[in-house]
Amino acid sequence: MKNNDILLSLAEELGHCLQQQNLMLATAESCTGGWIAQAITAIARSSVWFDRGFVTYSNTAKQEMLGVSQKTLATEGAVSEATVLAMVKGALARSQAQVAIAVSGIAGPGGGTSTKPVGTVWIAYGLPHTAGYAKCYLFDGDRTQIRQQVVITALQDLLENLCP
Repeated sequence: MKNNDILLSLAEELGHCLQQQNLMLATAESCTGGWIAQAITAIARSSVWFDRGFVTYSNTAKQEMLGVSQKTLATEGAVSEATVLAMVKGALARSQAQVAIAVSGIAGPGGGTSTKPVGTVWIAYGLPHTAGYAKCYLFDGDRTQIRQQVVITALQDLLENLCP
């Protein structure tokens, strides 16, 4: 199965899962630049279960659109557990959604450090009746490959946790 087919299949399955639970989704994306929302909105009638997406590539956008604190960004960095959890919280507070997903990472080719190399990505989820959770991944490949892996992983993980 091609990656585009995988994305469509995951988005469609996520839509069914959300509809069965009468839930709406919001996305808060940095390194993927709206690719998760694009995969979702490629599904007809996704407006039934997808409320909105925030593309917050800059730190200023994370602060203004999602309420991520300047202190969190300064002390933890944009690519951190604290930041993606704050992004989830902000997406839920600024939407009609009950479920949110947030991603922030280093897709490359530059920007990596010894502690946060290229391919480091944090993905977080906010689910009904949970405190939410975040996980760090290290993806391989060029910029496009890393970003695509993030989108696939984000959708897969959300499905596994929302509709086990």
